[in-house]
Amino acid sequence: MKYFGGCDVGSTYTKCVILDEKGTMVSDVTIRSKINAEKSSAEALRMACEKLPEVKTPEKLAYLIGTGYGRNKVPSADENISEISCHAMGVHVTDPTVKAIIDIGGQDVKGIAIDTDGTVKNFAMNDKCAAGTGRFYEAMANAFELSLPEFSQLSLTAKNVIPITAQCTVFAESEVITLVGEGKPMDEIAAGIQMAVAKRCFVMAKKAGATDRVTLTGGCAKNAGLKKAIEQVLKLKVVELKTDPQLMGALGAAEYARQKGLEKE
Repeated sequence: MKYFGGCDVGSTYTKCVILDEKGTMVSDVTIRSKINAEKSSAEALRMACEKLPEVKTPEKLAYLIGTGYGRNKVPSADENISEISCHAMGVHVTDPTVKAIIDIGGQDVKGIAIDTDGTVKNFAMNDKCAAGTGRFYEAMANAFELSLPEFSQLSLTAKNVIPITAQCTVFAESEVITLVGEGKPMDEIAAGIQMAVAKRCFVMAKKAGATDRVTLTGGCAKNAGLKKAIEQVLKLKVVELKTDPQLMGALGAAEYARQKGLEKE
């Protein structure tokens, strides 16, 4: 049995997925990214390979593909592919019925349309501002003195929404701290944050060709409050993937590795 790897080196987290010849995920790892992308990918690969007695080291993988912002730093990778293509392929092999993605990464937001074979049909990206990204949510959670999982649930209890008007992460954080200091309901402030991010996703979803349903990828896909806000703002059903949405880039890279590795035989 041969094994194929995908390593997604993101700005916040580094993910690694290993597939067998049949495309079954046999190992996965998610770690916080270090300043050095090469060290991040090396550690994630080592941990994923050590879970498999048949592999043990990355050098034993039949084919390895790097993706993400640090894709050029993945040691022993056979090649690298953009995270946009890998997210599309990852979603395609997880749920072929989904044709539109909103990917909320640590530093950018992407809208991706998937073609029938899992390749990218169209995409749009907002990488000029951190507002609405994973970094933004970390700043907001810190302002509330909550963990990210706690913050993602907070808005679900809100009966009203307090709008957040600032478009910049720094100013939005300052606005939130002021509202909290004024004694405004924290769940209603959180609901305003979620709605603001959902509105930022609107253009991305439309450019991705989303008509009735869309899925979320990246760590922010686990944010229950954001999912609810996107469904309200975009009037689209958000499809929850059976596989961890944070792994989609690494899974897509591993699937490309599997296809290319088997082609070589």
